[in-house]
Amino acid sequence: MENGFFAMISRMKYINRWALMRNEHSENLAEHSFEVAVIAHALTVIANERFGKNLNCERAAFLGLYHDAPETLTGDMPTPVKYYSDEVRRAYKTVEDVACESLVGMLPDEMKSSFRPAFIHEEQDAELWKYIKAADKISAYIKCMEEKKAGNSEFILAGESTAKAIKALNLPEADIFVKEFLPAYELTLDELKS
Repeated sequence: MENGFFAMISRMKYINRWALMRNEHSENLAEHSFEVAVIAHALTVIANERFGKNLNCERAAFLGLYHDAPETLTGDMPTPVKYYSDEVRRAYKTVEDVACESLVGMLPDEMKSSFRPAFIHEEQDAELWKYIKAADKISAYIKCMEEKKAGNSEFILAGESTAKAIKALNLPEADIFVKEFLPAYELTLDELKS
């Protein structure tokens, strides 16, 4: 439906993540996407300020904000299922591509070019997508930290494998974020305020 884009995006709040695991706090796609946008912005600021890069931090936040929006049409496929085999991965990619085109198609023609990059990856954003991927993994790791902090041992192995996946990205900005900013996620509200 033309002009249904924002109503569909609004439904991100109904898509719960981590469906195969017991959660102390359920996390929806809207929460996750906000966090990815914030972290992607931070990672690109770190890249610019500490490594002399010239990345568009606002565009990174934009891409992070919409990175999982196709799941409003496909649902959140659990990682073990999505990556079960190359055949399943390719099939899911095809479904995701159709969902991306459908979402862009819900916009008026004059707005499509502004939103298309969030759904149809363009070569000009290839560097930024590395930061979105890192932000996505860091967000997942934060979820694991929060669940473990709440006493949920269900997320221990997921946290360990996600930490390894972050390290395997070989992205110094992600390593800096993990080292300098993640310890604060272990603090209580009173500790954060002091």
